[in-house]
Amino acid sequence: MTRRIATLCLAAGLALGAGAAQASPLDSGPVADFMNIFRTQAIPRETVAWKGAEKPGTIIVSTSQRRLYYVLGGGEAVRYGVGVGREGFSWSGQKSVTMKKEWPAWRPPSQMLARRPDLPRFMAGGQDNPLGARAMYLGSSLYRIHGSNEPETMGAAVSSGCIRMTNKDVVDLYDRVRVGTKVIVRN
Repeated sequence: MTRRIATLCLAAGLALGAGAAQASPLDSGPVADFMNIFRTQAIPRETVAWKGAEKPGTIIVSTSQRRLYYVLGGGEAVRYGVGVGREGFSWSGQKSVTMKKEWPAWRPPSQMLARRPDLPRFMAGGQDNPLGARAMYLGSSLYRIHGSNEPETMGAAVSSGCIRMTNKDVVDLYDRVRVGTKVIVRN
């Protein structure tokens, strides 16, 4: 019964918010908090069996599954739901975490600004910043594993190549990861 009520509330909230250009009373307060919690738990973080040969501490991203695995060792990994690069922006390969930042500022790269000249040139870190609560920078690339203020995009191909996580999940991963961590992205 609780799951049915949650589904109905979510559907009603999405229907009321669809196409609305103005803020609605449902955009904040207890109803919005409930819907955001429900959405972010649609892909729960969980410890799962892991049969790969990767060393503990390795991050594996499966873009086809839209999941990120943090290898724990002992045949286990933590699995997170993620958002990945949309068509034309997905990639694969191996990188390493070269820098970590809490509530990072965002400067859209020139390539993104060419596609979206409406974007701000700089956003200070905070709740409205698209990089969310934490960011882990991948090598010398423009890509990051970062939080998102759009939890409803988890499980989707929506980014310009970055790996998005809910803020709650990215904080959990950030606390586990060290600079130098190997990141393998697979299609």
